[in-house]
Amino acid sequence: MRFEISKVLDAIEGRVCIDPSLARAVVDLAEVIRWQDLDGGRPASLLRLGMVIDALSRQVEEDSVPVYAIVHRALLSDADLTSNERMVVRRWADDGLVEVLDHPGDRMLEVADLLGLPVLSRARFDGLGGRYPWLGQAGRVLAPVPGAGGPVFIAHVGGGHSPAAGSRSPVGAKLLARQWRCPEPGCALFGGGGGGGAFADLARVDRAPAGQPPPALRNGVPTCPRHGARLGDAGPRPRSEVLAVRIGGLVRRRFALTETQPLLVGRAPDTSGGVVLGQWLNDEARRWISRSHVRFELRVGEVIVTDTSTNGSGIRPGGSMAEPDRIALAPQQSRVLAEGDLVELYPGVQIGRADALTSDAKFTPNSVMAEAPTMAMRLPRP
Repeated sequence: MRFEISKVLDAIEGRVCIDPSLARAVVDLAEVIRWQDLDGGRPASLLRLGMVIDALSRQVEEDSVPVYAIVHRALLSDADLTSNERMVVRRWADDGLVEVLDHPGDRMLEVADLLGLPVLSRARFDGLGGRYPWLGQAGRVLAPVPGAGGPVFIAHVGGGHSPAAGSRSPVGAKLLARQWRCPEPGCALFGGGGGGGAFADLARVDRAPAGQPPPALRNGVPTCPRHGARLGDAGPRPRSEVLAVRIGGLVRRRFALTETQPLLVGRAPDTSGGVVLGQWLNDEARRWISRSHVRFELRVGEVIVTDTSTNGSGIRPGGSMAEPDRIALAPQQSRVLAEGDLVELYPGVQIGRADALTSDAKFTPNSVMAEAPTMAMRLPRP
C-alpha cells in the first residue's frame, strides 16, 4: 500500500511546476491538503492535491494539467503529513517545482495577477478587490468542493464554473521578458551565481529561462520570493512557444519550446526532455509513429518542424481536417509551422500551438489518482 501511495505522489509530482508558460492555475498547498471533506480521510493529505488536479483536468478537458503550487514553509515539518509526504514536499522545494514561502496567500494572488492565472481556493480574499480587480471576474477564483465523481468547482463570485485565465499584467509581461538570478548560491528558483563562497559555482542551479517563475515585487524591486534577496537582471529571456499534443480528440499535454533547445516528439524519444506519446497511443499508432518522430525548433520567432521518422508526417494547414488539404511531410523534410497549422504524426495524433488547439471530444482525462488505493486515502494515520 505504501508503494502504491508513492506511485501516485510521483504522478502528482509530474503535475506541479512553476513554469509561467505551462501552469494553468495557482494553489496554496497548505490549504489544499486540509480539505478533509474531499475524501473523509486524514486531517492532512498530499493526495488531495491530486484530486484537485484531476478536477482541473476534467474542467478544462485536458490531460496532464500542471498547477503552480505555493507551499507554506511550515508544511515541510507538518506532523499531520506522513514522513513520506514531508519528504516529497521537501524534494519538490529542492528541485524548484514549488515555491516555499512564509506568506503563501499573498504570493498566490501576486502570481495569479502577474501570469493571468485562475486561483483554486476556498478563501474569500475580502478587501483585496482594489488591489486585484480581477478577483470579481467570473471563474478567476474557484473553490473545489465534493462532487459525485470527485471534486468540482464552484465560483466565489460572478458565476461561471470553469477556470478562467486572464491576460498577463503589463508588469508581469515585463518581468517575464528578462532572466533573473538570485545572489543566494544554489537558489532553486532563480539559479545560482553571486553570493560568494568557495562552493558557489558547485551549488549553481541552471534553470531553463522559460521555467523561471515571476519575481516577487517588493516596493517595485524584483525579489526572490524564497530568500528575500534582490534579483539581478541576467539579460533577455529567450523566446518561447507553447505547443500542445492532441490525441483522439483530447489535448493530452502542453510543452514549451525555446530558442535554446530543440525538442523531439515521438513514441519514446531517447533524448532528455523529449515529449513521450507512447502511453496514449493504440497499437497501430505505436507501430507507425517512430521513437523520435518529429523535431521542433524555434528560430527567430518561427516554429520549424522536421520529420525524423521512418514513415513521414503531414501538415494540416490552418487546422483543416479535409484530406485534400493535407500536405505530406517526408522523412528529413522541414517546414515552417504557420499560425493554425497542425502537424499530424498519424490520424488523430496532432501537434500545434496550444492557443489554437482544443479538445474536440468528450473524453475523460487520465486520472493522476489512478494508482491511489481507496483504503489508503480513507484510513486514518496510525
